[in-house]
Amino acid sequence: MEKNMEEESKSIFVEYFGSSPYVKVLDFLIDGQEFDYSMTEIARGAGVGWSAFTRIWKQLLEKEIIVATRTIGNAKLFGVNRKNPSVLRLIKFDWELTKLETDKLFQKEGWIKKVKVAA
Repeated sequence: MEKNMEEESKSIFVEYFGSSPYVKVLDFLIDGQEFDYSMTEIARGAGVGWSAFTRIWKQLLEKEIIVATRTIGNAKLFGVNRKNPSVLRLIKFDWELTKLETDKLFQKEGWIKKVKVAA
């Protein structure tokens, strides 16, 4: 049975926390943290429907997870708020989770030896 593209390209973050619109938008913004996007680009890039996206948009702004970065013509652009300590921790956690899962895969494939980590 073939997997569809969305299942194959699902990030580790989404695998762990589910594919709710909120998680998918956070994942998209973390992955593209160096860029800014219009609301439409964020919704499309995250693979979230517009009505679901608009329901979570206010929360993202209120929690200062996203911030307006600039305006081009009539379009406002937004990006992940890297000045928010909670967002920075979330970005770090995403990287740590990705590294953990990558290491597990490498060990499974025999590409690296299991390393004991002291607690």
